[in-house]
Amino acid sequence: MISVLVALAAFAAGFINAVAGGGSFLTFAVLIAAGLPPIDANASSTVALFPGQIATGYAARDGLAAASTDSRVNVPVLAAISIAGGLIGGLLLLVTPQTVFSRIVPWLILFATAIFAGGNFWISDAKKLRLNRTGIFAAQALVAIYGGYFGGGIGILMLAALTLFGLRDIWLMNSLKILLAVLMNAAAVVTFIIAGLVHWQWTIVVAVGAIAGGTAGLHAARRVPAQIVKCFVVAVGLMLTIYFFAKPA
Repeated sequence: MISVLVALAAFAAGFINAVAGGGSFLTFAVLIAAGLPPIDANASSTVALFPGQIATGYAARDGLAAASTDSRVNVPVLAAISIAGGLIGGLLLLVTPQTVFSRIVPWLILFATAIFAGGNFWISDAKKLRLNRTGIFAAQALVAIYGGYFGGGIGILMLAALTLFGLRDIWLMNSLKILLAVLMNAAAVVTFIIAGLVHWQWTIVVAVGAIAGGTAGLHAARRVPAQIVKCFVVAVGLMLTIYFFAKPA
């Protein structure tokens, strides 16, 4: 039964990641439900979602082409920042005790959810909070370190930062988000595999489900209203925040 639950959660995560971001909340939670320690669940989730990110990134290459021609977006610099930050975050996770990580997980999820909700529903038109080019580089560096450390919500954070930067084309933003997630996770994935944190039985199940979900999500991305997906991601983030605050460490 737990295998079916993990597979369904993985499919949903791949779908959500392709459309808006935040699917890693689901895979992280379901891997803990399957019995993995928090750090191992985080590492296994990151590795499992990586092939799906590559597949969806290839399928979204037209969006990436549009991003590369947008004068506001410096893709090469954002890419380099993502790789470096992902490596730093992954190394930080390796030196964090399981008990400490368990205590900060709900705060990490709450932080990601609040940033996403604020960027998309409350503060997107607040001129004082707009990011300039230096600001988006700094924000991406922080997101990349966070992403390497904790896979949950990196898509949410990147979309929030890109929203504050002034982008509004959800397809272009999603495509750019997928590319940067692949790059930041590449460094973290290598780190986690070498450290032996990956539980391959569950990782393979999640990877297959996420690829299928990501493929379906890309087809739906141009059809499903963005606000519906964003509301769903926020709801998932809030429910998981409550769950992990209530769950004994």
